[in-house]
Amino acid sequence: MLEISNLKKTYADRTVVNIEALQIHTGETVGLVGNNGAGKTTLFRMLLDLIRPTEGQVLSKGTDVAGNDHWKDYTASYLDEGFLIDYLTAEEYFVFIGSLHQMSVADVQEYLKQYTEFFNGEILGRGKYIRDFSKGNQNKVGIAAGLMQQPELLILDEPFANLDPTTQIRLKGMVKNLKQERNMTTLISSHDLNHVTDVCDRIILLEKGLIIKDLQTNENTLQELEAYFSE
Repeated sequence: MLEISNLKKTYADRTVVNIEALQIHTGETVGLVGNNGAGKTTLFRMLLDLIRPTEGQVLSKGTDVAGNDHWKDYTASYLDEGFLIDYLTAEEYFVFIGSLHQMSVADVQEYLKQYTEFFNGEILGRGKYIRDFSKGNQNKVGIAAGLMQQPELLILDEPFANLDPTTQIRLKGMVKNLKQERNMTTLISSHDLNHVTDVCDRIILLEKGLIIKDLQTNENTLQELEAYFSE
């Protein structure tokens, strides 16, 4: 699905991402972990062609993301509230996003029914602009909107942040179900080691832009990560 080669991003004299080679396979759920400044968000932004690498390339299904837009047809993401249109209500935003995927208002309303529990009565029918939602509720809107196009590849930056425990559990269930039902490839960054080891079948540990560990998740992964960050 994704192939990274000799990828480097440098600001002035500081290199924030430096990955010689990395492959993400179709259907994998991959967690990125690391302390602040590890390069997780910068890597995601290069995967989505939001910033250009200083060196190297990102291939999506064999094609450089910097050279075409075809990957956008099967890729969805939510990195932060900058992805939202904050002067719209949630309903207006969902209808707008749906229109980009040839969905009618009725189609959007039907689509949103599956998120009743995830929204927990806090998103729809509130008469509030997205800018007035909490960070956690903005996350819910962004994730649900991203999934509207039924992507093959989903990229989420700190999706569990600011969510209450019930919603975190529901989100993990959604990610697991999408893997089973659609064989969707998902990349998730998180500071919560418990969540990523629970939902991901592979964990990549970044430090200062470098891959320190690339682990297939097993019963010892959480303990191994905790030991690393405790040193």
